[in-house]
Amino acid sequence: MAKILSVIAPQGYQGVEYGHSKEALEAAGHKVLTASTHKKASDKNGNNLQVDLLLKNVKVDDFDAILFVGGPGVYDYFEDAHVLTLAKKFQKAGKIVSAICAAPSILANAGLLKGVKATSFPSQAANLKAKGAHFTGTGVEQDGKIITADGPNNAKAFGEKIASALNDAKGEGADSDVECDC
Repeated sequence: MAKILSVIAPQGYQGVEYGHSKEALEAAGHKVLTASTHKKASDKNGNNLQVDLLLKNVKVDDFDAILFVGGPGVYDYFEDAHVLTLAKKFQKAGKIVSAICAAPSILANAGLLKGVKATSFPSQAANLKAKGAHFTGTGVEQDGKIITADGPNNAKAFGEKIASALNDAKGEGADSDVECDC
């Protein structure tokens, strides 16, 4: 079981992207914890959610992947130094870094998409291209340990792609014929 950090905006996160990706990851046997800059967050429809931890308290070593959820509120994170640094730390630690909808601009602004195949909500295509991404416009895109998606219609597939990548990463270097309870 892997632990994934799902990052949402305190106001205006995309509930479908959050919920469907989380459901897909949990269905695959992984644990998802939710973080934001405030203990209570509300989606773009006004539904409230109590988050598990504050972004300022996140320890990269506690997680196997980070997932940035889109929605109108995510724009507040595009130039947030703490959020950009967090994305860089996950990438530097060799963890899966993922974003959906407008959130891939966080990865682009952090410098993580230069030379990387990526997708996003159409409104962010120009920013991704300007920051050196090979924008594909597909529903879900994976390039190494970077996974991006275009929006709510692909939120479940996005979560499934992250789960698959986590399972692949877990199998790296392991001998599948030997069970270890270590």
